[in-house]
Amino acid sequence: MTLFYFEGLKIKEKIIESLLALCGGITVLTTLGILIVLLIESVLFFREVSVVEFVTDTQWTPLFADKHFGILPLVTGTLLTSLIAIIVALPIGLSIAVYLNEYAHPKFRLTIKPVLEILAAIPTVVYGFFALTVVTPALQNIFPSMSGFNALSPGLVMGIMIIPLISSLSEDALYAVPKSLREASYGLGSSRFQTSFKVLVPAASSGIIVSVILAISRAFGETMIVAIAAGQEPNLTFNPLVPIETITTYIVQVSMGDVAQGSLEFRTIFAAGMTLFIFTFILNTITARVKKRYYHKYE
Repeated sequence: MTLFYFEGLKIKEKIIESLLALCGGITVLTTLGILIVLLIESVLFFREVSVVEFVTDTQWTPLFADKHFGILPLVTGTLLTSLIAIIVALPIGLSIAVYLNEYAHPKFRLTIKPVLEILAAIPTVVYGFFALTVVTPALQNIFPSMSGFNALSPGLVMGIMIIPLISSLSEDALYAVPKSLREASYGLGSSRFQTSFKVLVPAASSGIIVSVILAISRAFGETMIVAIAAGQEPNLTFNPLVPIETITTYIVQVSMGDVAQGSLEFRTIFAAGMTLFIFTFILNTITARVKKRYYHKYE
């Protein structure tokens, strides 16, 4: 009986192991499939458009009669809105994480943390209309020259949207810091503020930096907020008061069905998608390296 029992356990473990391997394989194959499609369509695009023109031309007008295929205006629009978002989200998110971890009562922490994470569950289309109908008119009272579509408004709202991502992951990183570090700091006479920002934050740097990079990746890939509130004008500018267009906004614009599939204009979305994929891949690589570096530094 004992032999049959252990044989049954081994069979169950093999089944579970196989299912886990299958799930991991599906994830890898899906990623490879996306990458292969992007590569094939991008190669077809670059057979007709020079790579040099793609990365150096300052105009992006593939849907106009005078066609230009310079990706720089879309890249600057994406970087601008993401930069504004992270400038808003980082100090607020990190402050919330420190407060919940060091200052808040445990019961308050358990209550307020899920409430903060509700922000991440709000549909992005709601954020987009909020940016267009509430934030933009309010900002126009401060900046009268601001356009109705601009980079500042969606950037600020994206910052609000990614606050839960930074605060939650950073708080988890701070919570994982050994209590011995806190006790040693307090034992040396440090205040709670000094302990929080001179001991705990450096010790949790790997998790905090990872949360920031993931938030930047989230901002890079945001679509609806910028599509609604930023406009669809690919301007090569870092002025947040004028309309801009991001990579994701352009992909949505072409995917609406007005452009014939298989045409050069249609293939621009794959070239733009490959550009976005490269940016995301670089950020993920930086995340892995930073996490590994700080893990060895503080282990």
